[in-house]
Amino acid sequence: MTRRGRTKKMTKNNQRGCETRHPQEDHLPDNAKRRRLDPHPSSGRLLYPDFERPTAQECRDVRDRLMALHGFPQEFEEYRRNADAATHSSEDSGAVQVKSEAGCSDSGGNGVGSSVLDGLVSILLSQNTTDANSRRAFLSLKSAFPTWDDVHAAESKFLENAIRCGGLAHTKAHRIKNILKTLLEKKGKICMEYLRDMPTEKIKTELHQFKGLGPKTVACLLMFHLQKDDFPVDTHVFRITKSIGWIPPSANREKAYLHLNQRIPDNLKFDLNCLFVTHGKHCQRCASGRQPQRAPLGPCPLSGYHAG
Repeated sequence: MTRRGRTKKMTKNNQRGCETRHPQEDHLPDNAKRRRLDPHPSSGRLLYPDFERPTAQECRDVRDRLMALHGFPQEFEEYRRNADAATHSSEDSGAVQVKSEAGCSDSGGNGVGSSVLDGLVSILLSQNTTDANSRRAFLSLKSAFPTWDDVHAAESKFLENAIRCGGLAHTKAHRIKNILKTLLEKKGKICMEYLRDMPTEKIKTELHQFKGLGPKTVACLLMFHLQKDDFPVDTHVFRITKSIGWIPPSANREKAYLHLNQRIPDNLKFDLNCLFVTHGKHCQRCASGRQPQRAPLGPCPLSGYHAG
């Protein structure tokens, strides 16, 4: 191959990679073997045994400080679990099964009351775009294809057109189609309600069979749509927890996820996560590049935790 031919090929590959390799996309460590981090290390084995932060008291203190500034973020209110929905007793297992089966129908929503599959697709569509654009993409998808069977049967180009307003349409359409195809092949129907009755670690293992689902996507599905105790690490959470010394300086997002899930008490995970995300959008000190997406609400309540 001539030098000109090699250059042309490299340029073409780089152009093709612009959409699939977004720097903030939920992805796995990129190495020769594409090895996955163990989503649930052996019980009792800490990822960073000599790094003892955050303590339970620090978690409570930071939660209370952020809550005093922001209140509980309204944008996450619909996902906030209540005591009645958190657990199901053996006496109502029949009712739960009926609800789960009903959830296989296409609700058209993407909130906590929607089907698990609705929730997963809404998370995929929210990657690398604004909340408003991801909502528009989800509504456009459900308007164009009323059922997930319709989505599965549709040509990829039509699916891409339906979700284009959410960005990365080619990549997201491919992932959605792959999930539906895998469900149909392995379960005989396009439905993910069976996950509701599985323990957290088994859900993580189960979702590893679906290509394109990284740790953050799985964690968001667990916390928001399956009401499990998990702690997703998005760019806001990663940036803030690193700046206040809750994760080792060398930790990447995947290792930060494992570490924080081991250290943060389960009963504080949901509130802390939602508050970190909201705070990262409002606080000038904690925002990316010190350029908050929303108006600041006051001095940063975490100033005593920041290194500098």
